[in-house]
Amino acid sequence: MSEIIAPMAAKVFEIKVKLGDKVEEGEEVLVLEAMKMEMPIVAEESGTVKEVRCAVGDAVEAEAVLVTFE
Repeated sequence: MSEIIAPMAAKVFEIKVKLGDKVEEGEEVLVLEAMKMEMPIVAEESGTVKEVRCAVGDAVEAEAVLVTFE
């Protein structure tokens, strides 16, 4: 199982996947906003979205698990 982890404390700006979606390595999964800058977050591996652990507008801490894949 693979996970997408927040690289820093930020706000969830946009989520581009939902439960059951198939994603490819390098595909943009979500966008975080920190210090008025948008930061696209991409999948490091191909897989199927198992869980989305955040919602648009959530403030997340560094190293929080945001999305899991199988």
